Amino acid sequence: MSAVGRVARALRRSSARVREDIAAAKLRDPAARSSIEIALLYPGLHAIWAHRVWHALWVRRVRFLARGGSQVTRWLTGIEIHPGAQIGRRFFVDHGMGVVIGETAEIGDDVMLYHGVTLGGRTRDAGKRHPTLGDGVAVGAGAKVLGPITIGAGSVIGANAVVTVDAPEDSVLVGIPAKPRKRTPGEDTRAVLTAPEYYI
Repeated sequence: MSAVGRVARALRRSSARVREDIAAAKLRDPAARSSIEIALLYPGLHAIWAHRVWHALWVRRVRFLARGGSQVTRWLTGIEIHPGAQIGRRFFVDHGMGVVIGETAEIGDDVMLYHGVTLGGRTRDAGKRHPTLGDGVAVGAGAKVLGPITIGAGSVIGANAVVTVDAPEDSVLVGIPAKPRKRTPGEDTRAVLTAPEYYI
């Protein structure tokens, strides 16, 4: 394939991912009114779009530029994502101010974070030191998920929870320290994230 063909294919793929991101935001945010509003005014999307560029540089070992670019994104959006973090498809950050995602964090597909969430470390040791979130995890405002732990797919972390232990799939984690419990059948994610008993 020619260089022009490769560029055209990459642009088509990028365009499809952008449309997918906008659709995911529209699905998750009841305040969203139009695709153009989402594309232009949602800092969570701007942060993930920029992260894809910085992450591509990071894995190609252009690390100073990747870190510099991530800092510019932080200044512009209020969302700090280390360029080394691995993030899946249809990731959405609602509001976003104060979100911090560490270097060795791994985030699956269809994950949603609210403002003030930290996916942080608890050690200065090299290697894996940040959380892994499975597909479909939702994390409430102000929650801190710390250390090289794994949160299973479909789990929900309540607002202001402090999570330092692994959780199996379809768990609910609330409190300080948070302890996982199994989600009840039919329990709605949005209800878990907004119910008063889940706030600290």
